[in-house]
Amino acid sequence: MESSGQSSSATVRAAILVIGDEILSGRTKDKNIGYIAEFLTGVGIDVKEVRVVPDEEDRIIEALDALRGRYDYVFTTGGIGPTHDDITADAVAKAFGVAIDVDPRAVAVMTAHYGGSEHLTPARLRMARIPAGAELVDNPVSAAPGFMLGNVVVMAGVPHIMQRMLDNAALKLRTGSVTLSDSVSPGPGIGEGMIAEPLAAIAAGHPEVSIGSYPSFGPAGFQTQLVIRGKDAAKVAAAKADIEAMVTGLRR
Repeated sequence: MESSGQSSSATVRAAILVIGDEILSGRTKDKNIGYIAEFLTGVGIDVKEVRVVPDEEDRIIEALDALRGRYDYVFTTGGIGPTHDDITADAVAKAFGVAIDVDPRAVAVMTAHYGGSEHLTPARLRMARIPAGAELVDNPVSAAPGFMLGNVVVMAGVPHIMQRMLDNAALKLRTGSVTLSDSVSPGPGIGEGMIAEPLAAIAAGHPEVSIGSYPSFGPAGFQTQLVIRGKDAAKVAAAKADIEAMVTGLRR
């Protein structure tokens, strides 16, 4: 795998795999998907798919096998804590067909964090189990590391820990060209029904950018924001100019 944050003009694509019964039950509200997607977009990695699976080994392996073959990277959150239902590391090891055991590198950083090996309880040592061949992803918050095996980056589910892990994992990633974004707000009185047909024609005329329509309701009533995304600044600007001209015509 190419690493060290090298950037190119190629598109680098990723998926996010969220693991946890608590997410699917609604007990815990996910706060990681949006953060990861925004972070990766900013460094030149396009998120193309998100899946949420339960704490079930076969479901995790099934999702990993599907996603890691389809995308450049898969980022997982959840399931690497100290309890019996934290099975992500084991599932990743099985997906790759490698062994998993307590890793001396993880033990070293956790021993330093907890102030001696005598404080590494069996539960804490469970968080030091790393699949063979994986690189550690530093966790400066609570020491127990994430890891990167092949193109799979495994991180904690706790948001503030995940965010620091992602900062460190990013140093190992290959990145591509950054997706640029701009927007046009037609204003009150111009809804999606009025713009659908001319907007489709504009989209067809600018195949190398993505144009999305996002309605909302606020104090001024229904409004629509038109968002243009692309890799080329000139092409994004050209599409925006056509949209602005279309909106001006509708206001007359």
